[in-house]
Amino acid sequence: MKYCRFQTENGPQYGEVVERSGQMWINQLIPPPPEDSATQLFRGIFEAIPFAAATLLAPVTPSKIVCVGRNYLDHARELGNDLPAEPLLFLKAPSALLAPGGTIWIPPASERVDFEGELAIVIGKRASRIGPEEDVKPYIRGYTIVNDVTARDLQNKDGQWTRAKGFDTFCPVGPIVSDEIDPAAGVTVETRLNAEVRQHGTTRDLIFPVAALLRYITAVMTLEPGDLIPTGTPAGVGPMHRGDRMAVTIEGLGTLMNVVG
Repeated sequence: MKYCRFQTENGPQYGEVVERSGQMWINQLIPPPPEDSATQLFRGIFEAIPFAAATLLAPVTPSKIVCVGRNYLDHARELGNDLPAEPLLFLKAPSALLAPGGTIWIPPASERVDFEGELAIVIGKRASRIGPEEDVKPYIRGYTIVNDVTARDLQNKDGQWTRAKGFDTFCPVGPIVSDEIDPAAGVTVETRLNAEVRQHGTTRDLIFPVAALLRYITAVMTLEPGDLIPTGTPAGVGPMHRGDRMAVTIEGLGTLMNVVG
């Protein structure tokens, strides 16, 4: 299933996304996931609307965002870093979440803010200490797109990544969540800056694939439903400037579009 979260006259709602005659529609309302206790399903009449006409919201409400650094060979090399022997984890603040179409604000503290297009896992049920032979799929609700916006100068200055990754609006996410893709089979991740392709990679090139990441992370911390796990970015990251338009496209997940202000 594919679903989105969008604004209605009855407040935020979740909707099933389907394709009809080559066009995407929000077909029906669906109950909110258990972690979003603030949203109540509207039980009145709902008529399907074109997906393009909806005011989209971030499709996730995570308790935490657990990111993975340097998980593509070419990206590690472009930054002059050694390949990690184990997944390199860092946290991004949930307050950094930004809806599709929202504005990525460049903070006064930074002189270089970079884009990083990524595939992200959305957790579906509580996961702790997943075993080496255990199937991880039951723990995955689906996948979505993230732009892991980074103040590169502050990342280098601080020596750790909390500030550089944590500014408000530094985690655009969406437009949908889908369980209909298979990263192990390879899906394309492509980032465009002002319509020019800057990143083009495939999840076949992940150094640590989805199953390895979830086993590693859950050996450290319990993942809750709705938690978001961006899986790393391909080579080609670069700076954004005010007025730029960002678009991250992943096969089966559509395009996450944002402007820079």
